[in-house]
Amino acid sequence: MRAHQIMTRSVITVTPDATVLEAANLMLRYHVSGLPVVDTAGRLVGIVSEGDFIRRSEIGTQKKRGRWLKFLLGAGKAATDYVHEYGRKISEVMTLDPITITEQTPLEDIVSSMESNGVKRLPVMRDGKLVGIVSRANLLQAVAGLARDIPDPTADDDHIRSRIVAAIEKNDWSPFGLNVIVRDGIAHLSGVITEERSRLASIVAAENVTGVRKVHDHLCWVDTMCGMYVESPEDNEMARAS
Repeated sequence: MRAHQIMTRSVITVTPDATVLEAANLMLRYHVSGLPVVDTAGRLVGIVSEGDFIRRSEIGTQKKRGRWLKFLLGAGKAATDYVHEYGRKISEVMTLDPITITEQTPLEDIVSSMESNGVKRLPVMRDGKLVGIVSRANLLQAVAGLARDIPDPTADDDHIRSRIVAAIEKNDWSPFGLNVIVRDGIAHLSGVITEERSRLASIVAAENVTGVRKVHDHLCWVDTMCGMYVESPEDNEMARAS
């Protein structure tokens, strides 16, 4: 299984000139823990995650160091930390040169890269352009479970997946960060909805694609005002059963 078969194609991004507040609100609104940073030409220039907001002046969590530690680390490190804690623009707090993968990167390599580098998401690149993202939190658990049963998706599964994505994404009610995994004709939908009626519409659209045998709903509802989220009824039922 490879990146293009599991990645989220509609990626929510932010620009280097965006403010920290704008990025934080985007992450809350769409229930994501990180955002690729792209410039006006569409080039990936960095990535920002919720970890970048832990040490911030707004909430009084700046690093506090004793005199000797400051001396050992030097003024340069202190200056870098100051920018990260007080900077107002994403360009001042983002991680530069993020680790990336291609559409053909095998799942095993994706997991290894995430573990060895301590990251939760990997941007997917094609010819220097961002075309998707693979998130550990949203995808790897479900994918790993599916992978135990069938070694690889068939060519038909790939075609079915493309048709489902096309059928859903053309609509105004399409979930944010829509991702579709198809194995042996069984489709798994994940992403974020802000209107509960979008759930059934997405399921119906997938069910109407030729070759789909069954649809599993993993769509998460998010309140865009406060960031509260609710897992899908199917996932909640599975959690209670376990």
